[in-house]
Amino acid sequence: MAEIIGVRFKNVGKVYYFDPDGKQLEKGSKVIVETSRGIECGEVAMKNRQVSEDKLVQPLKKLIRMATVEDLKRVEENHKKEKTAFQICLKKIAAHKLEMKLVDVEYTFDNSKILFYFTADGRVDFRELVKDLASVFHTRIELRQIGVRDEAKMLGGLGICGRPFCCSSFLNGFQPVSIKMAKEQGLSLNPAKISGICGRLMCCLKYEQETYIEKQHAVPAIGTAVMTPEGRGTVAERNLLAETVSVRMDFSPDAPLRSFKSSEVKELKETKDAHPAPGNTPSKKNSNGQGGA
Repeated sequence: MAEIIGVRFKNVGKVYYFDPDGKQLEKGSKVIVETSRGIECGEVAMKNRQVSEDKLVQPLKKLIRMATVEDLKRVEENHKKEKTAFQICLKKIAAHKLEMKLVDVEYTFDNSKILFYFTADGRVDFRELVKDLASVFHTRIELRQIGVRDEAKMLGGLGICGRPFCCSSFLNGFQPVSIKMAKEQGLSLNPAKISGICGRLMCCLKYEQETYIEKQHAVPAIGTAVMTPEGRGTVAERNLLAETVSVRMDFSPDAPLRSFKSSEVKELKETKDAHPAPGNTPSKKNSNGQGGA
């Protein structure tokens, strides 16, 4: 077992493990650590805990120090520089007539590198742009092309539900989402209704899928013959989350659907023709073809 802390470098981002070097840290503490990008300032997202060594990527880098007041001031100064760098890069992109959209700019803590994030429809030859930017900032420049989902995560905003984007508020990473999930959740397959602002299928389809699969076993499927407190019928609609079904009653098929809790109905294995509903039993006919008792 090894003692670790989890550090996050963005408000909603991946948590990376570090050796606390014998220090006890609380969640929310600011720390200085060494990463693959250089020295960075991050926030403790997971306080000290023991983890099996086979779950760690070795070697585990140690905590350098707790962030000082001067460190936090540098972080704030870097944020101000990022805004200036963003505007300069926009002008350089326009000057080089490149088909790319600048999304964000990020300074490393020690100012050893500036990262420019952008989106584009295809590959972009930005070699001259990098040289131009390097001559302005006199430091290492890195341009990184990202996808539309990453763009939405970085910029944030409100989804069609009226709440902040899941990706920019609590999701640590993106998971594959398929149209099959929308079908199983009974959603409209209209792309405008099941796509996020990024234009891709909504992330919530993925993390809600497990609940829908669980509910499917508790709620009769559409087309299932059921016995309700009011008689026999067929499930025409169902609400998995509310665990209710709307039933078309056999004795009044043209009447409005009647709603029941799934716990109030019992699935029938027999077909509807095998046991006609009360009141719909055909009368016996005599030898003359006339109805009789």
